[in-house]
Amino acid sequence: MSPMGWEALGQWGEDVVRIEPLAGGVANDVWSVRVDGHLAVGRLGARSSADLAWETELLQHLDREGLTVPVPIPTTDGRLFADGLVLMTYVEGGPPETEADWRRVADTLRRLHRLTQGWPQRPGWRSSTDLLHAETGTRIDLGAMPPEAVARCRAAWARLIGRPTCVVHGDPNPRNIRMTADRVALIDWDESHVDVPDLDLALPHNAAGLDGGAHDIAAQASAAWEAAVCWDDEYSIKRLAQVRAV
Repeated sequence: MSPMGWEALGQWGEDVVRIEPLAGGVANDVWSVRVDGHLAVGRLGARSSADLAWETELLQHLDREGLTVPVPIPTTDGRLFADGLVLMTYVEGGPPETEADWRRVADTLRRLHRLTQGWPQRPGWRSSTDLLHAETGTRIDLGAMPPEAVARCRAAWARLIGRPTCVVHGDPNPRNIRMTADRVALIDWDESHVDVPDLDLALPHNAAGLDGGAHDIAAQASAAWEAAVCWDDEYSIKRLAQVRAV
């Protein structure tokens, strides 16, 4: 990202300083920032205004409902983003380590799913079942995958037809979870979109307590999603290998 984009920081007032780069998403430039003496996170990317409005409104809604998430910090004139830049509260905590930790993560994901039933789709995104017919959706281009791989992914997603949808976090790996003794926070909502909750629930230790059939459906669907969303890096090829042949 060009330093130009960071000049937008001035729209949060006089007392704003960039501190150091953070390990962030692939698509963004992420830094720790100090705003009026408080530690925050700044994320600069090439997302559309519609996309940023969807994400920031979602985070505000979840915060109001009592989930711990990074909360957008408004500019001095009240906007939630400016020139592709978003500032959010910094969330403390460590990753889940034990089976009991992962059960708390599963409970938090289920609260997310309950709080967002009927939520509109993120602009430009497609759900896993949309991709049974659509070829592309934001980060996914099935046309770039071998036809045999697409057939396997679609067979996994076809098992989700007819299920209710909600917002899924989309990437609940340990790096995106910040736990303390009294709460579980989810950070990095880059992959969040509207889909079936199963995509979030194929967790370590089967922490969501899915029965055999349900766990298989969730594990296959999420492996297919991760293969498609970052095709064709090493991780996506590894995930595709976990999707059964048709």
